[in-house]
Amino acid sequence: MIRYIEPVVPNSAEGLVARVYPQIKREFGALVEPFTLHSPSPELLAGAWSACRESLLVGTVRRDVKEAVAATVSRINQLPYCVDAHTIMLNATSARDSADAIIHQRDDQIMDPAVRSIVKWAAATRSPGTEVLLSPPFSQKDAPEIIGTALFFHYVNRMASVLLSETPLPSNHPLLKGFFTRMAGWFFSKAVHRSKPLGASLELLAESELPADLAWAKRSPNIAGAFARFAAAIDTAGRAVVPEDVRDCVVKYVQAWGGRDPGLGRHWVEEAMNGLDEKSKDIGRLVLLTALAPYQVDEGVVKAFTAHLVKDEKLLGALAWGSFTAARKIGTWLPTS
Repeated sequence: MIRYIEPVVPNSAEGLVARVYPQIKREFGALVEPFTLHSPSPELLAGAWSACRESLLVGTVRRDVKEAVAATVSRINQLPYCVDAHTIMLNATSARDSADAIIHQRDDQIMDPAVRSIVKWAAATRSPGTEVLLSPPFSQKDAPEIIGTALFFHYVNRMASVLLSETPLPSNHPLLKGFFTRMAGWFFSKAVHRSKPLGASLELLAESELPADLAWAKRSPNIAGAFARFAAAIDTAGRAVVPEDVRDCVVKYVQAWGGRDPGLGRHWVEEAMNGLDEKSKDIGRLVLLTALAPYQVDEGVVKAFTAHLVKDEKLLGALAWGSFTAARKIGTWLPTS
């Protein structure tokens, strides 16, 4: 199910990967591909797991509320894989009506008003300036968990779009798909309800300073610690792979982005890369497409990148840096009160 890279298989895991894998399996319920695809870069794996764990899996906000955020963000990013995965997790929390409503884009039919209002907010996270974003339906205390969950999925949706197949479920048979969704929900229910201490993932990576644009996390020390570490791991990986002229170009373009889908054409990418040498263009094309139009990253774009940088960890570093750059921009649109 994973394209372009070879993940570390559990029996071959060592070092940091061997420390992360058991925690994922125990607390998430399985070694699922959105995590294992990071494994060729152990620090990115640990950072991604920590950011997800500390925002989605632990805390005081109900798990079904945060799973609804994950599923809705994945829906607006048109990621069937992640929509299916997190409607499975909604089933695991017994929130079947929320799962069905999100899948069929009938958000007004969600019975729980708290979930319904959060889903409306999550569906607007790519629409800066809308009323629901300016007056979010959650407290400042709950903001780190909810915003952290949303931004992690804006990140991982982009990674999954490039590296994963369309969906883990049978997509052409609605009845069979529904059956597998409920069965998978039952499988994950034990892990969902298992007690998990705050901050247990922070020991995986060294402490780092929280960047200013992630200040929404400050009210939660474990989430702030997780995202600070994740940001540092991505910055290190990106700087090792993405040339400075490409980083400057991508940051400039993303900062001017207003959340809209750029469509199927690539003229905007070529205009953005104008003036760069061919190697930088090949790297920049992959990074900018991943940030703003990951569905356009095809085998040709990947091959052009790997003609210059061969190792899986290099590809992961470029994809992660582009994905997180876009997610961080979205975070600037999400006031906490």
